[in-house]
Amino acid sequence: MRALTGRVPLRQLGPDLALGLVAALGLPPFGLWIATPLVLALLIHRAARGGAFWRLLAGGLGWFGLSMSWITEPFLVEPEIYGWMAPFALVLLALGGALFWAIPAGLAARHAPDVPRRALAIAAALVLSDWLRGWLFTGLPWSLTGHAWIDTPLAQTAAWTGAIGLSLVTLALAVLPSLLRPLPAALIALVVTGGLWAAGLARLAQPLPADTQTVVRIVQPDAEQHLKWDPEWAAVFFQRLLDLSAAPGPRDLVIWPETAVNFLLEDAGPVLPAIAQAAGAPLVMGIQRRDGSRFYNSLVTLNPDATVGAPYDKFHLVPFGEYIPWGDALARVGITAFAAQQGNGYSAGPGPAIMSVPGVPDFQPLICYEAIFPQHLRGLDSRPAWLLQATNDAWFGQFSGPYQHLAQARLRAIESGLPLIRAANTGISAVIDPHGHMRQSLGLGVQGKIDAALPAPLPETAWMTWGNAPAVLLAALALAAALIRRKRA
Repeated sequence: MRALTGRVPLRQLGPDLALGLVAALGLPPFGLWIATPLVLALLIHRAARGGAFWRLLAGGLGWFGLSMSWITEPFLVEPEIYGWMAPFALVLLALGGALFWAIPAGLAARHAPDVPRRALAIAAALVLSDWLRGWLFTGLPWSLTGHAWIDTPLAQTAAWTGAIGLSLVTLALAVLPSLLRPLPAALIALVVTGGLWAAGLARLAQPLPADTQTVVRIVQPDAEQHLKWDPEWAAVFFQRLLDLSAAPGPRDLVIWPETAVNFLLEDAGPVLPAIAQAAGAPLVMGIQRRDGSRFYNSLVTLNPDATVGAPYDKFHLVPFGEYIPWGDALARVGITAFAAQQGNGYSAGPGPAIMSVPGVPDFQPLICYEAIFPQHLRGLDSRPAWLLQATNDAWFGQFSGPYQHLAQARLRAIESGLPLIRAANTGISAVIDPHGHMRQSLGLGVQGKIDAALPAPLPETAWMTWGNAPAVLLAALALAAALIRRKRA
């Protein structure tokens, strides 16, 4: 059986690489959603006919190479030091993602008895791969096949199935041409897509509850990453934060983005009264803090009397960016985290939590990267009224990374039925309602503020109750059905 180990001439993998590239055009910022299921259908069919491992490896290189090209941006903040690493980071990340496609799909195809069932096995394996990428090796559920639907009514399906359910829909549509003749496959695809589209429109047609009386002010200072830690520019950015916070207008809560200032919480005492006075209301700000020899990427509340509330410490850290695995040992030989500005890297906080601010509904904080993990929204002791993502997307450049990060935040709102407030250093800051729609936003590279009423939450969604279990179970059953060999009479 050539499905896993059969060699495929290199020249024959060019079309598979191209198919992966074109399929990725369905993801933000391109948004050509129809390209993803159509082009994946061609890729899956080619893989089912032989050389599944190699074809999915090539297709995965195209998919992840284009969709995650933003990974080069952090290395270009200081190109004279880190620029040489950028191409290696892109190749290694694309290859890692491609292996997440190729290994399970190749193994599944190897044990399926014929082309249609190999195609079904490959599609089911890719759904399970999307799910596993959220967990293995600390997780990176970025560029899921289901992310193509975010700007369509079909994205509302995530309220019942989560993002993995969207991947299941994508790959179910993609495998139909390999299972059926063209006309039945097209008709079923139209019925499934049309039905889910209509269900999404019906959900969107249901009126949202009236907004709360809480007015939030989101501050976006536009502190460029290559200047952010320069002492002179840091003073400029800090003054922007103060001026935007102090601008006229009612507000019940002011929000600053991740690592908004260049000093530690422990050194902030002299300026806290000035910050509190400028805010004119309780403030939530991103700041680094130190506890003994440990450093944390944190959110803290600052009360109008300049007292500081209990911190929330980011717990799902970026490997090699915010911490180095076995970091204490490697720091002794000079290997430190890339993005951490203090110490040898950040330490992880205790886990998901709910923050309380007097006079404001309770919320769940998510610092930057944490918002791409839907599992962090489930399992809290009580339900928050809204979600807050404080982020510094200046690391991601201005092409695709910030748009993809924003799209995933919108999915968290749909999945949970909770509004999400997004405070981003250089953009895109936004007020997102429980349907995932942006009420107001500040684009990339803009200094400004948003004053908006906090949207009210919807009732708890089906996904919050069941999680990804139904979608994963369906994918596993499809894989089992593809691998069962019928006994001959």
